[in-house]
Amino acid sequence: MTQIYAHRGSAGTHPENTMLSFQEALKSGADGIEMDVHLTKDGHLVIIHDETIDRTTTGKGIVREMTLKEIQTYDASHKFSADYGRTSIPSLEEFFSWMRDTTLLCNIELKNGGYRYPGMEEKLIGMIKSFGFEKRMILSSFNHYSLVHCYSLAPEIEIAPLYSNGLYMPWVYAKALRAAAIHPSIKTINDEIVLESMNAGVAVRPYTVNTDGQIRKLFALNCSAIITDFPERAVKLRNTYKQ
Repeated sequence: MTQIYAHRGSAGTHPENTMLSFQEALKSGADGIEMDVHLTKDGHLVIIHDETIDRTTTGKGIVREMTLKEIQTYDASHKFSADYGRTSIPSLEEFFSWMRDTTLLCNIELKNGGYRYPGMEEKLIGMIKSFGFEKRMILSSFNHYSLVHCYSLAPEIEIAPLYSNGLYMPWVYAKALRAAAIHPSIKTINDEIVLESMNAGVAVRPYTVNTDGQIRKLFALNCSAIITDFPERAVKLRNTYKQ
């Protein structure tokens, strides 16, 4: 059965990468949550997509130049403020404390493609181990050097390269990285890539799969998982498909 990962939580209907969005993803029946992490000035892992807080909060500033306390003073409800009221950028520790009481899987994207964040991999893996989440976690990034470093630190935690352009025989590349999966843009894949990868023992979890047609097609292929902004819709389609 194709698993459903909620992209930044239920980002299509709730403020992305917030506890509101993650709680909605759990309520919708998603199997897992996909999120993004950066490091603050005072060394906290925080859940936000961009290097700045400008787009998704009422503030302005670069995440790595701000403390956790400073970042959390701003409203992160983004375009959904009228619907859900105020919320804040969560720390990864806050999310993990909540996730502990669920059965959710989690895909964390390390946002270190531009700025490398020295020590990010060690800090992230240390936190995963402290919560005992090694088998519930997937680490992904567009920075594949970072993923290889993660694997060297904790080979028991799954890694999966993200990519947005065409990649020849991506299952071979994944195995070269010691990755158990690939996370390609939905725009870069076709049936052959999905099936060849899975036949080679490499899971395929495309992003961002939002249209009914895309979702149904990947369900029909029994694709490993999809990453979607609309987990509630995807769960309903999967239930219909199973019938």
